[in-house]
Amino acid sequence: MSNLRRTALYERHQDLGARLVPFSGWEMPVQYKGILAEHHAVRADAGLFDVSHMGRVEIHGPDAVAFVNHITVNDVERLKPFRSQYTLACRESGGVIDDFLVYRMPDRLLIIPNAGNREKDLDWFRRSASASAFDVEIRDLSEETMLVALQGPASEAILNPLAEAELDTLKFQGFVETRIGGIEARVFRTGYTGEDGFEIWYPAEHAAALWDLLLESGASRGLAPCGLGARDTLRLEAGLALYGHEIDESINPIEAGLGWTVKLKKPGFIGRDALLGIRREGVKRKLVGLKLLERGIPRQGYEIFSGPTPVGRVVSGAISPTLGHGIGTGFVSVDLAEPGTGVAIEIRGRHIAADVVKLPFYTGSRK
Repeated sequence: MSNLRRTALYERHQDLGARLVPFSGWEMPVQYKGILAEHHAVRADAGLFDVSHMGRVEIHGPDAVAFVNHITVNDVERLKPFRSQYTLACRESGGVIDDFLVYRMPDRLLIIPNAGNREKDLDWFRRSASASAFDVEIRDLSEETMLVALQGPASEAILNPLAEAELDTLKFQGFVETRIGGIEARVFRTGYTGEDGFEIWYPAEHAAALWDLLLESGASRGLAPCGLGARDTLRLEAGLALYGHEIDESINPIEAGLGWTVKLKKPGFIGRDALLGIRREGVKRKLVGLKLLERGIPRQGYEIFSGPTPVGRVVSGAISPTLGHGIGTGFVSVDLAEPGTGVAIEIRGRHIAADVVKLPFYTGSRK
């Protein structure tokens, strides 16, 4: 633990009694009062997450839009200022380097890489800019800024009175620059829980002040500090990919069910030729949702069976706190990917019956 990095909210997590664990090189809270309680708080009211272990990157310069369009599969040209889009960066082979949101401002673009990929992504961005002679400046602002996520159906009612901007008119994937309790912040109507909510990017010197303000202001509306354990069960129920599970460099966006992000008609981008070939030829496997029909937890790495034959492995799994039964995701051959197909998952030597189901497992309050 001594070699792990800590966010500027580390002492607050300790004061709140968080259970701290290693995660992608960071010492992060996995839970406070418990994963189930925190999960239910987000579904019913609101939860506050420290997600400052993720990166914060700004892309400046006359070629900023063209450059980000070159290194991602979605079409940044379509983005209007103060709007964002979910996208992926891929290798020439089509394998996923990382997934993230791109936010367009009038004079720059913002990117929030995953925690474990931050250094890899920055290296990829810089090498790609140099190789194609794009006139851009890439700034890593991760150390001087914070990122917290306020998620759940009560999020707007908690945050709106504190912000100078009117957040009730802000649409999903839109964002504004405003002040919260006098602190300059970028407020994004985004999140990774399936619920309505916001992610807030603000200066690190105000780390504790904004965190405390949000918890104090939201206490009467059921706001709870939440750890990475609840964040994982929430995103799984919402059918959202997690890097290292549903996507990685051995997985392409089309087989992962993210083909909708790939805009093959835009000008050439890294991975386009490979993804065009995959789209034409079709995939051999697909990511599917899995619903257990008996008691059990379909953990990552467990084998999926069709009859006596192993046909894939679980990549994410848990007992769904909202639905009350085991759920998971995994890759199976295309002929087994139709919702309603019966399979089994081997759990502690037993084959537990499961159905292939359409993702997401749960649809929340997203505005």
